[in-house]
Amino acid sequence: MDTKKLHSHIKKYISNISSPDQKHQEGQKIRQEQTAFYQSWTKDRMLSMDEAGLYEYIARLWAMLIWGNKQYVVDKLLLNHGLGTVRKELAELVWGTSPVAKRWDHFRKTIKGIGPAMMSEILCHVHPDTCILWNRIAYAGMDYLGLKNLPRYTYQLTGKKYAELSAAAQTIAEELRKAGIKDADLLTVDYFIWDELQGLNTISASFKSPQPKKGLSEESNGETLQFIHNDIRDKLADIGQWLGFKTSTEIKVAEGSKVDTVWESTIGNMGRVIYVFEVQTKGSIDSLILNLLKSLNNPAVQGVVAVSDAEQLNKIRKHAETVGDLGKKLRYWDYLEVLQNHEALEAVNESINRLGLVPQGF
Repeated sequence: MDTKKLHSHIKKYISNISSPDQKHQEGQKIRQEQTAFYQSWTKDRMLSMDEAGLYEYIARLWAMLIWGNKQYVVDKLLLNHGLGTVRKELAELVWGTSPVAKRWDHFRKTIKGIGPAMMSEILCHVHPDTCILWNRIAYAGMDYLGLKNLPRYTYQLTGKKYAELSAAAQTIAEELRKAGIKDADLLTVDYFIWDELQGLNTISASFKSPQPKKGLSEESNGETLQFIHNDIRDKLADIGQWLGFKTSTEIKVAEGSKVDTVWESTIGNMGRVIYVFEVQTKGSIDSLILNLLKSLNNPAVQGVVAVSDAEQLNKIRKHAETVGDLGKKLRYWDYLEVLQNHEALEAVNESINRLGLVPQGF
């Protein structure tokens, strides 16, 4: 970490928060209220939350600013998992006794619809001494300060990596305390990064960071590949939703065949338009092609898309060329572009939703 740069910005930050700035004071009040809210949810209270309580718990998160319709996110959680599972797993994530790295990985494998930004925000509010709030801005700030091996994409943010990032943030918190902010914790670190490091073009620079060294076909860890597969599948659903489609994951297209993600739109009284996506991390390309062929039996399907790395997409293209008309209908999308487009749309939606142009419905 570049300690000279860190100390320079800490000095500026202390000067700014010491000034009688009403905007800063209002921001501090909002942050304190947010922390008090999440710390008020004990394990027993979380285990007994109803659907209205779950909505309140999820909707208040800053990470939810990317969603104009917050009820949609909660409804998806309930549809995919049921209220009992969601509240049980949330309570275990926040109040479980096993190391945070283990709780993190278990939650990520079990629950879809609550990603690392939301998870870390909850953990940081409840356990600000030990848990970092991790999002694009935190990545950009840490990158600016010179920390190495940061997780560029959410699939790289394992429980072990989250624990490492929290430890690095504790170093920054210690420097803040030495500089005179006696109660500085990891939530203070988040405020510091948000207030002091945002205006340095670090977020836009982060989009230009190096790509992963390994392609999907080179990754040998089956558990990691499954995690990447599910992460891309869910991000494809997010992208479709933000573009105005109704989206679903793990959809059955024929007996014994499921596709990863579906975008669907209804055009007046004319019928449906459907786009189908299959994510290939490793395994049988023939199986992927068979799933896409079966999906084309539905006349509403207007496009089928294979998503993978460049090497596997080339193999898929060669296979598809020998299978009837599939080669003409199949499109190819590099998974890194999916991740980058998701990141960009996430930023756009967050920015627009901050304006509050469309109020929440009933």
